Amino acid sequence: MRHLLWLAAALGGLAASAAPAPRIVSLAPHLTEIAYAAGAGAALVGTVEYSDYPEAARALPRVGDSWRVDLERVLALRPDVVLAWSSGTPRATIERLRALRLRVVEVPTYRLADVPAALRRVGDLAGSRAAAEPAAARFEAEVRRLRERYAGAWTLAVFVQIDDEPLFTVNGRHVISEVVELCGGHNVFAGLPQIAPQVDAEAVLARDPQVILSTDDTVADPGAQWRRWPQLAAVRHGTIYALPSDTVARSSPRLVEGVKSVCDALDDARRRLGPPAARR
Repeated sequence: MRHLLWLAAALGGLAASAAPAPRIVSLAPHLTEIAYAAGAGAALVGTVEYSDYPEAARALPRVGDSWRVDLERVLALRPDVVLAWSSGTPRATIERLRALRLRVVEVPTYRLADVPAALRRVGDLAGSRAAAEPAAARFEAEVRRLRERYAGAWTLAVFVQIDDEPLFTVNGRHVISEVVELCGGHNVFAGLPQIAPQVDAEAVLARDPQVILSTDDTVADPGAQWRRWPQLAAVRHGTIYALPSDTVARSSPRLVEGVKSVCDALDDARRRLGPPAARR
């Protein structure tokens, strides 16, 4: 009997180890990136528009975009898990998917620390923690190194422009704002209540940022719209920068590249502006 119990346990262990990976649908481009980085790319059976990284993501079936999801397409893919974006996927969409008895896992990506947490969580869901853990650790180590490097940098007033027409920015709860802070900047609209509020030029002029960071990839020259106001500090000193939205605005492991590009921009701005004592 003892031998039979041992054999049953052994066979059960083999069956568990041979269990197929869950079928995963991702409802945001950055969650698709996280799944691949966590070693769960093979488990992905569907995603949304603009999921273009890594290259393999381009071949996945589309179920809509980050704001409009075709429920019938999702159901047709028979997912075991649907990854939803806590701050982006519409609440109504999440509730309708759950009403269809689908397992929806909401993944928050408000802060830099949420990226490695998401990698580990997706790795656990897909049974790929062995790949997810080193990816998470690398991200944490690089962010820690950058925090230490810029801990003593003098603070610059920064306007983050995520769209030019209409004019949109981010508040202090958005991960881009944390990136700016890490690099020694202060988001001039950090105190607004909405996470991605619409503002007007008058509000920007009133705050007179020393630096403007544009993540709007549709604008070739982000400084063009601001040069009509030469009194603006960022115009006077030529401290207006275009940054790639894919690395700065997507909360994926590539966000480390975005942190570096923001820090490089603020370093250049400090050179142009000179030390605070010289500006008095």
